[in-house]
Amino acid sequence: MGKLVEIIGLKKYFPIRSVGIFSKIKGYVRAVEEVSFSINEGETIGIVGESGCGKSTTGRLILRLIEPTAGDVVFDGQALSGLDAEGLRQMRRHMQFIFQDPYASLNPRMKVGAIMEEPLKIHNMGSAKNRKEIVDDLLRVVGLRTEHASHYPHEFSGGQRQRLAIARALVTHPRLVIADEPVSALDVSIQAQILNLMKDLQEQFRLTYVFISHDLSVVRHVSDKVGVMYLGRLVEFSGKTDLYLQPLHPYTQALLSAAPRMDRRSKEGRIILHGDIPSPANPPPGCTFHTRCSECMPVCKEVRPELKTVGEGHQVACHLY
Repeated sequence: MGKLVEIIGLKKYFPIRSVGIFSKIKGYVRAVEEVSFSINEGETIGIVGESGCGKSTTGRLILRLIEPTAGDVVFDGQALSGLDAEGLRQMRRHMQFIFQDPYASLNPRMKVGAIMEEPLKIHNMGSAKNRKEIVDDLLRVVGLRTEHASHYPHEFSGGQRQRLAIARALVTHPRLVIADEPVSALDVSIQAQILNLMKDLQEQFRLTYVFISHDLSVVRHVSDKVGVMYLGRLVEFSGKTDLYLQPLHPYTQALLSAAPRMDRRSKEGRIILHGDIPSPANPPPGCTFHTRCSECMPVCKEVRPELKTVGEGHQVACHLY
């Protein structure tokens, strides 16, 4: 497997403006700060963290749905920052996004067939007859019927709408798919069906996934490697086996200890984090996790740890290592 995507020093700052006619920028929300990792073809990379840690923003930055403040994304050897609007439009055929809320991402005024044919028309793929055949084939692949093409999104259940969103993402035969919390709004029984469907589609279409979620059990089920984010930064990145069996960063250890387990004694090893997440508009100096970390040392309050390799494919940003 060769390297398909390389994320290099991604940053995203959102300006905070004062209220009034002559509003001025009075600060920035540091949503994503120096995020770097690579994705091999055919892999699934899971990104986890608490709400507001910047994982969804990172996914949107990879596809340039929002413009980065700094950094770059290299897709199959091509830097996205060097592309103009037309070049980016052509590149988007190979990179697609599955949103968290399928109902909000499907146009309620368009029938399913028209929704799925729209990307094909934008990228000038196939004739009208061929486009209909592609839509019908994909509907069957995701477990729906061809007659569903004449229905509107509101006529489907939540699980069916997510199947439609997946089919719409695959209609241009992309190589990279970024899934942002694709099952968090679904019932548990439906979640399992959608996750198994996505794994089957990955093998069938040779897809590469970036899977964004706050659910650690879901990420463990689907991912090959996992990145843990805290306050806009990657604090740990590793293969899933190493990460779940031997987490190194105190934040990762706390996250895994909080995951629900069937064992009644599971509460004994629970790590309780005290305090709230600092504001991304005013992050603390040094390690951003030091305000909640039980292992905090004086150096943690002054020096920001770099993401360093401490084992085979295992990276962590912590002064303990």
